[in-house]
Amino acid sequence: MRPRTIFLLRHGQTDFNVQGIVQGSGVDSSLNDTGRRQAAQFFAAYGRVPFDKVYTSALRRTHESVQQFLDLGLPHEAHAGLNEISWGEREGTRITMEEDAEYRGVLADWGAGRTTSRLTGGESPEEVAARQRPVIELLKARNDEQTVLVCMHGRAMRVMLCQLLNYPLSCMEGFEHSNLCLYKLEFTGTMFTVRNFLDVTHLSAGKNAALTS
Repeated sequence: MRPRTIFLLRHGQTDFNVQGIVQGSGVDSSLNDTGRRQAAQFFAAYGRVPFDKVYTSALRRTHESVQQFLDLGLPHEAHAGLNEISWGEREGTRITMEEDAEYRGVLADWGAGRTTSRLTGGESPEEVAARQRPVIELLKARNDEQTVLVCMHGRAMRVMLCQLLNYPLSCMEGFEHSNLCLYKLEFTGTMFTVRNFLDVTHLSAGKNAALTS
């Protein structure tokens, strides 16, 4: 069987990203002007890829990031299982390592393998992984979908990559992310392999084109 290709994309920039405010699954924000430009740059780079399906979370910032692909009439499914982790009572607030002892403690727990730890009222990585698994099984089972685009969120993407590549969730900090970054994976039917890691060349190409035009 020919390997299938998964384009795993983080959503574009929002005003909350710029302000350092956590969004989580409970904050349904839209892209800002920069995020919309990033989405357009990604479409300019990959708009001719013959995607068989577009998957997004249930949150609008992922839909808006791939709207130009949806406007082509590509089949689309939104799954709440792809939503960002819930940060509980802290959603919509600014969290920093320097100022927030609870946040520091939870991240330390996760790195030490205590991945059932969570912020007050929020989700643990184990809970996020559990709700992602049905979506992962769909991706694995749909052999007719040779090339798919999946748009989701930073922390949830880290959890997803750990699951796809058979890493413990304690390793998720190793999967860096930025707005509209791409991880391109191949799936052989038995295993996933990363072909592009934290790829943002589509964004720099857009900037260079703007500088020379």
